[in-house]
Amino acid sequence: MQIYKVGGAVRDRLLGRAVTETDWVVVGARAEELIAQGYRPVGADFPVFLHPQSGEEYALARTERKSGRGYGGFTFYASPEVTLEEDLIRRDLTINAIAEDAEGRLIDPYGGQHDLALRLLRHVSPAFAEDPLRVLRVARFAARYAPLGFRVAEETLALMAEIAASGELTELTAERVWKEIARALMEPRPEVFVQVLRDCGALQQLLPEVQALFGVPQPALHHPEIDTGEHVLMTLRQCAEHDQPLAVRWACLLHDLGKGLTDLQEWPRHIAHEQRGLRLIEAVNTRCKAPRDCAELALLVGEYHTHAHRALELRAQTLAELFQHFDLYRRPERFEAFIAASEMDARGRLGCERQPYPQADYLRAAAAVARGVGVQALLEQGLQGAELGEALKRARLSALKAFREEARTRAAQ
Repeated sequence: MQIYKVGGAVRDRLLGRAVTETDWVVVGARAEELIAQGYRPVGADFPVFLHPQSGEEYALARTERKSGRGYGGFTFYASPEVTLEEDLIRRDLTINAIAEDAEGRLIDPYGGQHDLALRLLRHVSPAFAEDPLRVLRVARFAARYAPLGFRVAEETLALMAEIAASGELTELTAERVWKEIARALMEPRPEVFVQVLRDCGALQQLLPEVQALFGVPQPALHHPEIDTGEHVLMTLRQCAEHDQPLAVRWACLLHDLGKGLTDLQEWPRHIAHEQRGLRLIEAVNTRCKAPRDCAELALLVGEYHTHAHRALELRAQTLAELFQHFDLYRRPERFEAFIAASEMDARGRLGCERQPYPQADYLRAAAAVARGVGVQALLEQGLQGAELGEALKRARLSALKAFREEARTRAAQ
């Protein structure tokens, strides 16, 4: 029995990156031998075991054969006769098909080190095309390693395009797709993930609503980059640079979907795109089974992001209504996420990346004023129920009016 370190741990060590988890492959052993040594079997799909002390994953060397459509359409074969090279050839990318033995020697039969030096994401074998999930994985790796200069090899992008054209991406479960999207959006260059999917035709299959934004013009006065799709990519880039959470990044990806529905005769203006986009955002949320916090924020940002951009002009009544829509008094963190998404939208424009966004502080201050209105004085007046609720609304509105007047006076000075 021989044990090798494999995959991401080897790859990232060679790149000088921190190794967060280590996977191992076991050659020349049977499941019974590992169990006898205290390894705990996990999962029904693969012969994978947890180390009795470290808890790290050890997998028996195995081969695989396509037996159906989609991510799960494979038959696996594990036995002591399967060689390390046979195990490595079933992996997705050459840079993930490097093994390391106990003495630190590298086993690299498919040129992974060469591709690391070239900064290439290249598939190991034609069997790559048998697993549609690899399209998303490669796009995600591109988003992770773009800061190091990595790109997808042309021949690999061509295989990804074949998979997209085959329709097999639609066989993937929503859960698997969401997991890859969520991880990719949190990478250092999430916009690269979207661009790679677009380059191979997968974006049209997975997120046609986002694909539809490319080629749609916007007014150059407000959007010097013109193209709506490019604006979305720039907004995602800002999300990463400002370390925004997943819900904000998801909302930014979907915030302008309504512009894809604008009649060509109305270009480059997109009047009421906020309302038009809501059904598309809802459709994407449902299709991808986005978590509730991501889905809700995406809808709210889609509908109200232009309110944030015009915050300094909003009437006190409009501010009060905005706070109600966001359930500000019970969920202040969601309104803060909305402000963050709106700021990323404003910065995601050509030449505007470093411009100040005073609307953010203005909205935070207004929200603090509204939340600072106490209910105790109203209770002491004997108010309760609906009457108390209406009185509280009036008090908050009055406070917001005073806040707005004070802000306008300061601005005029």
